[in-house]
Amino acid sequence: MEHNDISVGLDIGTTKIVAMIGRRNEYGKIELLGTGKAKSLGVHRGVVNNITQTIQSIQMAVDEAIAVSGIKITEAVVGIAGQHIRSLQHSDYITRPNSEEVISDEDLEKLEKQVYKLVMLPGEEIIHVLPQEFKVDGQAEITEPVGMYGGRLEANFHVVVGQVSSIRNIGRCIKSAGLNLAGITLEPLASAEAVLSTEEKEAGVALIDIGGGTTDLAIFKNGIIRHTAVVPFGGNVITEDIKEGCSIIEKQAELLKTKFGSAWPGENKENEIVSIPGLRGRDPKEITLKNLSKIINARVIEIVEQVFLEIKNYGYEESKKKLIAGIVLTGGGAQLKHIKQLVEYITGMDTRIGYPNENLAGDSDESLSSPQYATAVGLLMNGLNKIEKAKLQEQQIENESLQEEENAVKEETKEVPKKSIFEKWGDKFRDFLDNAE
Repeated sequence: MEHNDISVGLDIGTTKIVAMIGRRNEYGKIELLGTGKAKSLGVHRGVVNNITQTIQSIQMAVDEAIAVSGIKITEAVVGIAGQHIRSLQHSDYITRPNSEEVISDEDLEKLEKQVYKLVMLPGEEIIHVLPQEFKVDGQAEITEPVGMYGGRLEANFHVVVGQVSSIRNIGRCIKSAGLNLAGITLEPLASAEAVLSTEEKEAGVALIDIGGGTTDLAIFKNGIIRHTAVVPFGGNVITEDIKEGCSIIEKQAELLKTKFGSAWPGENKENEIVSIPGLRGRDPKEITLKNLSKIINARVIEIVEQVFLEIKNYGYEESKKKLIAGIVLTGGGAQLKHIKQLVEYITGMDTRIGYPNENLAGDSDESLSSPQYATAVGLLMNGLNKIEKAKLQEQQIENESLQEEENAVKEETKEVPKKSIFEKWGDKFRDFLDNAE
């Protein structure tokens, strides 16, 4: 087995940390070789707030993945989220020295590097620079400028910005867990890679990833990322509300939410009751499922309305920005009963639940195709794409150097061209004159 074809996705979430080892099979699908999962103890709302605990949780997840797969891993692609993430639009251009040469990948890289030099607010750093549309010599709406002629190359960029300290803390946790950072990716972008189809991205779609600590949003239109946002609420605040509202401990609240919870209160009858054992010999508590779903419904509405506000900010009502494919829900929170119906009711947009199983090989463990693993699968795909890209570039360089060698050999072994009759006669005449002297 070639280890250089293998990648690792590491999803550092608020409730769980997932390490996923995988590679692509001959059909282009992801073959999962090992998965490890650990309870996340040092992360709050997507941000590391206890380095030691986070390192321990990462090590547990990674060790489990290594034990299952039998593969020693040295680096991972890591997801980043948290309320410190913000995005902005930016336009930039470069003037090419020679407009007679076609635009190459180097020109695009040069333009992208220029955007990375943007001056940010103190304590902020650019995480991603995502090109949207290009302009070549004033000609707009170009998606792929490579191979075109032009002097001025212009582009609109979607720039994702995060806090330096939060990014460094994640880097430190990874290093201390004995891994190298192969790349850092915004979590909604990773989830989008795992659950969205090319057609959906083309038609216009909003991906809502409801995690434990944050709810992430990524909007695509015409196959291009248009808007990203992170809302600092997730499934944990729902559990917290149940805990407070029903006066029970957190473990019981989480179980209640996942087993009996529903985002739609009309579903439950008044007489449906669940009994919860009391603490240390105290009497058991009886909770009506109607009340439970009322608590859940109130908080889910709040989360969905916040995300919907971001979708409105993007301007989805304009005809050019219409999201024809509607909304795709993923993340652990998407498993809540009737959440799809509630989101459709609040937003008036078509909604479906996004599962990452379309990208996984057929023999994958069924539990791993659940929405809560969408980010980890997306990060793994991201790592594999990077490896493939690097291989392609290596191949190109190799081909170019081979071509150069071939050309050099041809130059050396070039046959001396046959001389014409006049040239031969001229040479003989010169010889005759030389001898005559």
